Amino acid sequence: MDNKHFYITTPIYYPSGKLHIGHSYTTVAADVMARYKRLQGCDVMFLTGTDEHGQKIEDKAREAGVTPQQFVDDIVTAPGGVLDLWKLMNIQYDRFIRTTDDYHVAAIQKIFRKMHDNGDIYKGSYKGKYCKPCESFWTESQLVDGKCPDCGREVADAEEEAYFFRASKYADRVRDLLLNTDFLEPRSRVHEMVNNFIDCEGGLQDLCVSRTSFTWGVPVDFDPGHVVYVWLDALFNYMTALGYQNDKYSDLEKFWPADAHFVGKEIVRFHAIYWPAFLMSMDLPLPKKVYGHGWLNFNGDKMSKSKGNVVDPYLLSERYGVDALRFFVLRTFPFGSDGNFTNELLIQTINTDLANDLGNLVSRTTAMAEKYFGGKLPGARQANPELDNSLVSLVTGLCSRYEEQMEKFQFQNALEEIFKVIQRANKYIDENAPWALAKDMDANGVRLGTVLYNLLETVRICTVLLTPFMPDSCGKIFAQTGADAAARTWDSAAKWGVLPADVQVHKGENLFPRIDMAKELEELDRIMEEAKKAALPAIEIEPQTEEKVDFDTFCKSDFRAVKVKDCQQVKKSDKLLKFTLDDGTGTDRQILSGIAKWYAPEDLIGKTLVAIVNLPPRKMMGQESQGMLISAVHTEKGEERLNLLMVDDKIPAGAKLC
Repeated sequence: MDNKHFYITTPIYYPSGKLHIGHSYTTVAADVMARYKRLQGCDVMFLTGTDEHGQKIEDKAREAGVTPQQFVDDIVTAPGGVLDLWKLMNIQYDRFIRTTDDYHVAAIQKIFRKMHDNGDIYKGSYKGKYCKPCESFWTESQLVDGKCPDCGREVADAEEEAYFFRASKYADRVRDLLLNTDFLEPRSRVHEMVNNFIDCEGGLQDLCVSRTSFTWGVPVDFDPGHVVYVWLDALFNYMTALGYQNDKYSDLEKFWPADAHFVGKEIVRFHAIYWPAFLMSMDLPLPKKVYGHGWLNFNGDKMSKSKGNVVDPYLLSERYGVDALRFFVLRTFPFGSDGNFTNELLIQTINTDLANDLGNLVSRTTAMAEKYFGGKLPGARQANPELDNSLVSLVTGLCSRYEEQMEKFQFQNALEEIFKVIQRANKYIDENAPWALAKDMDANGVRLGTVLYNLLETVRICTVLLTPFMPDSCGKIFAQTGADAAARTWDSAAKWGVLPADVQVHKGENLFPRIDMAKELEELDRIMEEAKKAALPAIEIEPQTEEKVDFDTFCKSDFRAVKVKDCQQVKKSDKLLKFTLDDGTGTDRQILSGIAKWYAPEDLIGKTLVAIVNLPPRKMMGQESQGMLISAVHTEKGEERLNLLMVDDKIPAGAKLC
């Protein structure tokens, strides 16, 4: 194949918490594609990186007591951070971009100004719904049950001065791009985008592209106080990383337009609608393909730290090996669909495909070559068309079948083609019974050598094609089966008979030992339970009092449900909040409570609390308190904490607790 250029990207990530295996799914797929293209002889550019601006990052940095830059530096470069995860997963990227890189910031300012000067960005006022975790703006009609349609979290009202991009101007062109080309795949994503965002009521809305309610972003250099909306900032990384509007790099002419953007389905909207509209505004070539894959779920639910189902890639890699993990996520799930990650499925895949099929084939073949020929096959051959041809013909057509699937990003199907051959080769062993041939080496030695050679050639070709998925393991298989550099190339994968007739074999370690499913699941459960316990806050509960209270005395306390009508901080007090309560009597009740340290007054209005209402009034900071609100107390990480007892809002004010 003649050398050509290939440019593939993943979305630039900003995982703000502990990284899980889902974070590496897209990037592993892109790495496999990049390795496959390099194997074919392409000049490849594989770009990944981190998206480091936005409101949620500014907020998290404030909570951590550090600057936003310190916060993102720690996440990206610290042990266990993004760079470490990519290294762990053997991601062989060519370039890594951070949106805080100086050259990118300066380029985004130029891009924003140019879009403004050509009339596609204008100033206005934004009023609507905003999802901070997704950095997404939504109209009321786009919400699902009043929540963000992408992540399902609560949205907040947002109103501020902002610049807008005239996305509506490009609606027809984007619609035509989606419906009448293969720009976006899988095809199921196309109708979702067109129906929900272009052909919807009101049509494609202009996009808010600046913010004034926070400062952590690329400053709009001609209007202080505005920062560029994170998605306009982030999307142009695909070009700034090649040198667009900067002199840091000079690869734009060689690699743009991109051959493929691999993105998760939750951000297809930005890549399939706004990204081409931005490029149309700048009169720039569009990428050739946006491929929106599904989510990697865990036990049926989207992976999320907040849901407690983080799958630790460090733990899994240590126990099963990185190659097994890379192989599993692309062998088991169609790339365009959601996949349900379970520990059982991981272990089953390792046992079935890697231990029983591939590992068994390599181990049996090399062991027999050593046992019967001292590791060096005889040069003579004795073919048996009836027994050999079906295997040989299946193997010689493998490379083209594999290539057809890889070019469509159907990694699962490409691997399926390889494992059809591997399974056929294991059957070939049983059909030829080398152990029976070995009983009379004088009569059958040449035929036995031929059988083993056919098996070694089959392993070699399959291993060449498996290399993008499992690079380290394939290197070890090549070493065991005697495949030199010339026998590991793309061109050699389409040829039969590349191994020398007298190839030297070296049986090595068992690359994929079988796992005891029951014992391993028990051990994983134990490890995960310990991890959950370690993540829990250190909580101390006050010991129960031994002094007994008789029932009649307890019954004298009148516990009532009360509704918070108003709540304010008591002046000159750091501890007290003043509550105006509806206790069901028709007359407001005032109670003062020392819980200001743990609650913002405005957050309590409308809540239903529990109060003792028959305590004698007492003065606190010169104001009367008519009862006591019930709280629970505990010590968390050495600090006392009070939690108001809140009950179901359906309980009416004044209802007696008994």
